[in-house]
Amino acid sequence: MRTPADDGFFMPAEWHPHSRCWMAWPVREQVWGDGLDEARDSYVEVAKAIARFEQVTMIAPSEQLAEVSVEVGQGIGCLPLTISDSWTRDTGPTFLVNGDGALAGVDWRFNAWGGLYPDHQADAALAENLLNYLDVARFEAPLVTEGGALHSDGAGTLLAVEATLVNENRNPGRSRDEIEALLKAYTGAKTVIWLPEGLVDDDTDGHVDNIACFAAPGRVVTLAPGDEGDENHARLLRNLEVLRGATDAEGRRLEIAELPLPKPRKNADGSRLTLSYVNFYLPNGGVVLPAFDDPADDRALEILEDCFPDRELVQIPVLPILRGGGGIHCITQQQPDALAKGTDGNSSAS
Repeated sequence: MRTPADDGFFMPAEWHPHSRCWMAWPVREQVWGDGLDEARDSYVEVAKAIARFEQVTMIAPSEQLAEVSVEVGQGIGCLPLTISDSWTRDTGPTFLVNGDGALAGVDWRFNAWGGLYPDHQADAALAENLLNYLDVARFEAPLVTEGGALHSDGAGTLLAVEATLVNENRNPGRSRDEIEALLKAYTGAKTVIWLPEGLVDDDTDGHVDNIACFAAPGRVVTLAPGDEGDENHARLLRNLEVLRGATDAEGRRLEIAELPLPKPRKNADGSRLTLSYVNFYLPNGGVVLPAFDDPADDRALEILEDCFPDRELVQIPVLPILRGGGGIHCITQQQPDALAKGTDGNSSAS
């Protein structure tokens, strides 16, 4: 069976130009409870912020399509597809490009974050359904993972969290080396930097998109360890030590920008919300980042302005989304423009 790497495909960086952003309408009532309407309002706010920079399409069940179209308003498209949840970063395809201007997608095996929800069949089929709709090549991967578990610099380096992927609830019996080989085959990466752990109480077992991401080849944005008394301190310190000692696929030591850790905030069930300023989205020419009504909001904005000096930054309150288990990056999935400059993996961050 041929893999994307065999055919010259690779996972581009998120700053590679996009043709569209995909989102999905919140539908799983057990996730949101009484906060469903508020969550939907927040999804609309995120969609409208991104639509200032690039096209956005909201996926929704056919029976809700008319209602959703009214909610999102003009300028945002809607596509009827069956879904069981609203986290397109994880349930949609991981898009790939090659040097010939072709687009493809990886269809990872999806088991609802290690079996959190038994009724996830619609989301397990979403990547295939969307790729069929787009009429682009589909690579079916023999690996359970989610898009939020991976981050690429577009030049051969992946970031991933070991606790997410090397986990019996996703890939039982597979070693880290075996999983790494599959990640390389299906993303075109040459190097995988494994971070040990994610945030406390993260239902995803520690997705990397709450921990660290690339801002440019050789430059990583990550959460600072924060106060020693914080329960995330030791985890984030270990991750930071790994990043400080790592080299990318080009042999470069990483330049690291540290974002502040927001103050702890609890969900209704007493679990800690996975608040992270790393969980942002890069539309064409912009940065859509979270605000948590936290003293660190302004500092996070300043740091990301320094990381992306040529982009317009838009900061949005997202606590209603966080109460469902994710953030801005989790509810979005970029479709790269395969014909745009930079498909050789050497795109700049501007």
